[in-house]
Amino acid sequence: MIMSAANKWANDASPIRSVDTFEANVESVQLDHGRGIYLVSIENGSSVLIDDGRPHLIGSRTSIERVTRDNGFVFYRFVN
Repeated sequence: MIMSAANKWANDASPIRSVDTFEANVESVQLDHGRGIYLVSIENGSSVLIDDGRPHLIGSRTSIERVTRDNGFVFYRFVN
């Protein structure tokens, strides 16, 4: 658990290198203590998981961002 927290802090400290925006569909959600882990399908056919505290309607079309940090860590998020 401590190693996981250390990796998160290292990734948060690394500057963002690039942000790419994609159109996507919200496919499903798993709720966990008021937060949702969303399965989102991207227009190119890939699927990703996004952890978010805001509600997103299943089946809706939305924009997401792929964020790449200088250390190579990549994550996805909903566009604000």
